[in-house]
Amino acid sequence: MIAELQLDLARMRAAPRDKGPVRMGRVVACDGGLIEVAGLPLPVGSLGVIENGNGSECLAEVIGFRAGHSLMMMLGDTMLLRPRAAVRSLGAPGEVRVGEALLGRAVDALGHPIDGGPRLDLPHAWPLAGQREGALERASVSRPFDCGVRAINALATMGVGQRLGIMAGSGVGKSVLVDTIAGHAVADVTVVALIGERAREVSDFVGRHMAGARRGGIVVVAVPADHAPNLRLRAAQYACSVAEFFRAQGKRVLLILDSLTRVAHAARELALVLGEPGAARGYPPSALAAITRLVERAGNSARSGGAVTGIYTVLADGDDANDPVVDTARAILDGHIVLSRELAQRGHYPAIDVPASLSRVMDDLVPPDIARAARSLRALIAAREANRDLVLMGAYRTGSDPLLDTALARSEAIDQFLTQTRGEAEPLATSHAALAALMAKVDA
Repeated sequence: MIAELQLDLARMRAAPRDKGPVRMGRVVACDGGLIEVAGLPLPVGSLGVIENGNGSECLAEVIGFRAGHSLMMMLGDTMLLRPRAAVRSLGAPGEVRVGEALLGRAVDALGHPIDGGPRLDLPHAWPLAGQREGALERASVSRPFDCGVRAINALATMGVGQRLGIMAGSGVGKSVLVDTIAGHAVADVTVVALIGERAREVSDFVGRHMAGARRGGIVVVAVPADHAPNLRLRAAQYACSVAEFFRAQGKRVLLILDSLTRVAHAARELALVLGEPGAARGYPPSALAAITRLVERAGNSARSGGAVTGIYTVLADGDDANDPVVDTARAILDGHIVLSRELAQRGHYPAIDVPASLSRVMDDLVPPDIARAARSLRALIAAREANRDLVLMGAYRTGSDPLLDTALARSEAIDQFLTQTRGEAEPLATSHAALAALMAKVDA
């Protein structure tokens, strides 16, 4: 306790002091979670403290302005809000605090610990919206990335600085696959953003990954589903800011955002509150644009030599592959992994639909023989799955399709290659060696 007080005192001494008077505003209206504040013109994205009559305070964020009034949304409940409540600004507009102390910790969207540990000393400021770089300042993807999953390493090889989407409906295994990658991927720092998840899943994830040897290299930013939409959106932006901070130090960062769809849901709620009309299936244009802005923050930095490799889960509402969020993400990402409900129902883990999945940078990362072997195996899997019903009905005659004959003859070996025990890691080199060995048996 004394150490924490000393840390707070040192932080207060180092904090800049405002020489002028403190500007205060007043709450003049509250409608559907939207708060109008008069007398306090703040930039969009700024935080404010609303002081209630009983001595309590609550946080709110500026999301717009109208007729000279700042439009704010609470970062919590509005039950204690009262008319004419005083409002004052908090912190530097558009900036968040980051630092090395985040390693090994679980925090919320404001950088406050949620793991029961001590307060964090975060001396560095970073723009919440990120530092935009020119297109030519982004280095190309030229080094392979080891994610620890055999099917991805061999058939959709990732690269350092790539942005990859994991797309599936609900309950197909996105979170389990992300858990495996977070626990075994090769990276200097892993930043995991759990946006809109169940509180139990957040607790389980922190319990699994904050107790092992990898704890010192992981940061968890979590905001469960029952929190305000602006807090959920801010958590995704804060996780990207943390990843950018470590990339600026020349580190290879893995950013996992689960899930991009719930970020779009939060952005949609904010846009609808502000009166923006819905367009594609109720998603306003700004909600889909928020996805693009988040994804573009990942990548390689030619200036620092660091990299942010992004893995984003995308929930396909109703298993619709043409959902607006899925379609927008697929267009901007450097590759996607599609999970199949049918494979999951067969007990096939990971339930990766290989023919529908791809990495757009794989051919630039692997030797030509591995690329050829991956294409050949993809063709075998596609032939087997396309004719599965025909084979099960007994309507297929052996010899009609040599490619299908080969796929059926090696079906057991293919399934053994594609499946992997949950929580088990398969290094990149081992995955490529296993692929080459499998295809050598097929060609024999």
